Amino acid sequence: MSDDSRVRGHVWIRGRVQGVWFRDACRREALLRAVAGWVRNCPDGSVEAVFEGAPAAVEVMIEWCRQGPPRARVASIEIREELPTGETSFRVL
Repeated sequence: MSDDSRVRGHVWIRGRVQGVWFRDACRREALLRAVAGWVRNCPDGSVEAVFEGAPAAVEVMIEWCRQGPPRARVASIEIREELPTGETSFRVL
């Protein structure tokens, strides 16, 4: 996939999103959709993630973050569009 056909979304998810398997579930969802990037817990209790890939796949990942895995309770999500950087895999940090 060329860089021209890739997009990058940077998201911050707030609510009950740590200790509910959010990062692992996010990794599985990203792998299913061939989305690269990363996800990590933040010190303030939020989760931060970057998704890079086909526009439709990145949008699906962002929408997935609005609910997350079954035990999560998402209160809010902040989204920033960025230029793709060439991510090639999806990592849990």
